Amino acid sequence: MSVFTPGLVHTPVTPFTTDLKIDYSRYEQLLEFHLAQGAQSLAITMHAGESVSLTDQEQRAQFAFATKQVNGRVPLLAHVSDSGTTIALERAQYAESIGMQAVICTTPYYWTPPAPMILEHFLQVSQAVKLPFFVFYSPDEMGGITLSTDLILKLVDQRPNFSGMIDASLDWQFMINIISNVWRKKPEFQLLSGNEYMVSAGAIGATSMLSGLGAIAPKLIKELYTICRTEKYVQARQAQENVAALLFLITQYGFGGLKSAMYAMGRDCGIPRPPHDALSPSQHQTLSQSLHALPFMSKEPQGW
Repeated sequence: MSVFTPGLVHTPVTPFTTDLKIDYSRYEQLLEFHLAQGAQSLAITMHAGESVSLTDQEQRAQFAFATKQVNGRVPLLAHVSDSGTTIALERAQYAESIGMQAVICTTPYYWTPPAPMILEHFLQVSQAVKLPFFVFYSPDEMGGITLSTDLILKLVDQRPNFSGMIDASLDWQFMINIISNVWRKKPEFQLLSGNEYMVSAGAIGATSMLSGLGAIAPKLIKELYTICRTEKYVQARQAQENVAALLFLITQYGFGGLKSAMYAMGRDCGIPRPPHDALSPSQHQTLSQSLHALPFMSKEPQGW
């Protein structure tokens, strides 16, 4: 049986014009940048792309634009998460109808439903399509909602297209428990790292990695992923430490740090939509100076 493995997945931001409309001219440029820099798949549009600040119509328009622009060169994963089950499943159906290759879904935004309703949410969205279905697990982003091994096993039992979990929890003990139990039922089930800590994720079986930092340091991200896929984790240590240093720098500045760092690297994608704040000029200058002071950043592309 053929198994869809996304590989190194870049998660593009959403570029905005000065009046905070989606800048499709810049989006085209951004997608081409990610493809040129080694992305094996693209996830459209994750939280780094401000999905929760986009309307349903805007998200569908991004799906359509990315599908036309990429034109089959790499797989596209559609992030369809929403607070309403019907909204999410209809967005998933739209993604499938235009030729996207997989669906990503997390727990409902804002609501904190009990476990049976979370399971029902995933069941309904995954039943709406035939595409590979991936659950994105990031409890810190989702108001502390946690998933259980029992819930995941029930989803495996009931949905043949449930293909894997994208983990951004960094709870390795929990993920080992899930993977070791799920693999007894479904050996082809995949673990994907939802962030750039690929050494730890790879050591417990992750086959793919989602990365927002591919917009800033694509060479470093590709190096880390490539080494980890050969399971040479000792050799990957330096790359992982460099990634950790970059993450630490950017996260000090909150959500706006990612786009500010992209601007510092010559890839301006505008500022975030409210309620997220853009960095002040002094903050941006400090971030830019710190970014370029990192020795490994001298190897990264400047501009588009």
